[in-house]
Amino acid sequence: MTWLSSFWRSSIGGKVTMAVTGVLLFGFVVAHLLGNLQLLKGPDAINSYAKMLHDLGPLLWVMRIGLLVVFLLHVVTAIRLSRANKAARPVAYAKEATMQASLASRSMVLSGLSLLAFIVYHLLHFTFGITNPDHMARKAAGAGGHDVYSMVTASFANPAIATAYAAFQLVLFLHLNHGLQSFAQTIGFHHGRYTPMIKQLSFLLAALVAGGNVCLALSVQLGIVKGAA
Repeated sequence: MTWLSSFWRSSIGGKVTMAVTGVLLFGFVVAHLLGNLQLLKGPDAINSYAKMLHDLGPLLWVMRIGLLVVFLLHVVTAIRLSRANKAARPVAYAKEATMQASLASRSMVLSGLSLLAFIVYHLLHFTFGITNPDHMARKAAGAGGHDVYSMVTASFANPAIATAYAAFQLVLFLHLNHGLQSFAQTIGFHHGRYTPMIKQLSFLLAALVAGGNVCLALSVQLGIVKGAA
């Protein structure tokens, strides 16, 4: 394991780690959005989807723990690379305009930590039922298990929760937009011809993911998706 640790601590190893974990996390947020969009189909659809996940049993917890390890590795590596960059340039830039890369790096760490805080709350809310035990207590008559439809609609019907959720989606958008561009640069797609297209594609993908999540909250707030009776 020594060589693996040495590789991770190297500059190239850190960038590869960020790229690999970033792709895995991006795949998760896309899959998470697609699953949550079942809300728009009604109670049976999303409750059946939730029951399917619950029926995975121990495998579901293996996936959750694996995802948590990937996320923590992503955050820790980002912090290490950020500190290494600062140590390599201890003298401040003379002009603010020359600090774009450094500012982007610092914002990525801060947005990543903000998303970590959001994930912790999300787990306490929907997985462990600590923050809103009344939501967790709801049962689905048709699909069995928890009434996820009722839990989600009751949550997004609260303006404070819906607003906070939308705010974190803005953070997610900024993080994904920059992260996807960084990933493309890491794997070598950095060319005058392709870079503008990569920037546009990164913006579009980040907007679709974050925007889709915001639409779920808005659909409840606007009454498009009705809360359970």
